[in-house]
Amino acid sequence: MVAKAVNVAKGETDYSTRIDAETWDFIHKVEIHYPPDTVDLDVSGQRAVYNTMCGAFRQAYPAGVTAKDCLVGDVPLRCYQRQGTNADAVVLYCHGGGFVVGGLESHDDVCAEICDQTGFAVVSVDYRLSPEYAHPAAYDDCVAAFHWVRDHYNLPLVLAGDSAGANLAAAVAHTVRTVTALAGMVLIYPSLGSLKSTGSYAEHAHAPLLSIDEIEFYEAIRSNGADTTSDATFAPLVDNDFSGLPPTVAISAECDPLCDDSKEYCVAIQNAGGSAIWINEAGLVHGYLRARHTVNRARDSFSRIVAAIDAFGHRRDLTHSDLLNISV
Repeated sequence: MVAKAVNVAKGETDYSTRIDAETWDFIHKVEIHYPPDTVDLDVSGQRAVYNTMCGAFRQAYPAGVTAKDCLVGDVPLRCYQRQGTNADAVVLYCHGGGFVVGGLESHDDVCAEICDQTGFAVVSVDYRLSPEYAHPAAYDDCVAAFHWVRDHYNLPLVLAGDSAGANLAAAVAHTVRTVTALAGMVLIYPSLGSLKSTGSYAEHAHAPLLSIDEIEFYEAIRSNGADTTSDATFAPLVDNDFSGLPPTVAISAECDPLCDDSKEYCVAIQNAGGSAIWINEAGLVHGYLRARHTVNRARDSFSRIVAAIDAFGHRRDLTHSDLLNISV
């Protein structure tokens, strides 16, 4: 399929050449199952549509990967392992979904593939969703999951997550940094609380698959009217201390309002004396993890994600050029 024709209003970004044909095919497939007006449905309707869309992209487990569910307090977890492997590290994965949709099933195949490609144990956390449970419920659940994973596995621990889940992973890292030396953190198109009037938020306000209006809609649901302007557990970028954080890789999609969050977060860590690498994936859009088997750019990015997790879990040094040179 050729890039779709785009009628660009004055001041809006033209994506017709930035986004390649493979990615346009992915965008169209997502919109078939998750149309743009889904946000107008009630929450149960949104979840039903989202789950259908996830099912359309779902991949089978790699051979040898198994998973079992458990309950830690009131928090459901799914624990993955690769048979015949003694895991060298464990990954705590927090799924995306705007804090409103998603769960153990939505990112099940992603976690299984991370487990397979690294050999690490992977634990996915099914945190409580809004609006039934406003902030800080999801954050509290991820902190509880972190403590259980740390104590249960007693292995180098890597935090990872995408979108809303990357927000939660970062918030956990800020909370536990004084008591636990994390092996690393990998954030995939994270939402971290950057200013929403400039930079990528302005340039990509109407990007395919995620608009600034949708971001603000989900943030309002999550906050439930509370003042979160100085709450780093809600938006890690508002923290005034970025010292002591683990080695971090933040990977953004170029055509995404959230793009600058990754850049600003890495700069903040670097300015505090820490190690952080920002990778901006050219021509990709929010949610591209689901395109990792069909879009070459997304496939390469997933390879970088896995490589970063693997390096951190083995406590190997990692550079920006190391990641850029990775491709399938």
